[in-house]
Amino acid sequence: MTTRVDQPSLSFVTEPDVSGIASDLRLGVGRLARRLRQLYAQGGEDQLAFIALAVLSRLQRDGPASASELATGERVTAQAVGAAVVDLHRRGLVERTPDPRDRRRIVLSLTAAGRSALSGREQQVLDRMTAALQTGCTPAERRRLAAAAPLLERLAELI
Repeated sequence: MTTRVDQPSLSFVTEPDVSGIASDLRLGVGRLARRLRQLYAQGGEDQLAFIALAVLSRLQRDGPASASELATGERVTAQAVGAAVVDLHRRGLVERTPDPRDRRRIVLSLTAAGRSALSGREQQVLDRMTAALQTGCTPAERRRLAAAAPLLERLAELI
């Protein structure tokens, strides 16, 4: 004898409140971004600004680039990137070379010291995040966060 289980009707399910989702995401992602900035700032004696770390990260991920390309990629002003680049160059974390195709243009690239500074800082932050995910989230919650990560990245590109 088999027991039949009726499936609930989904006729009551409607499109979620997009405005409410946007508000919840703004608050949650904003808090996470602030906390990540705090963790990166606690990273050590070198005290790199968050924009400087973003520049190093983009150079590692995308390769050599001009300051204007970095600003566009990070969606910040050229002045903000310019100030970060001056500091990074002074510390020996990036090098500036003329573009071989256009000698008027300067291309920035990571130095070995820049790669080392970035990987050390990132590892500290990833260790904290990993510990938080392992101790503070259930396996089901971790799966939901894993599924949400690409959507958050796409949303960042769309806005």
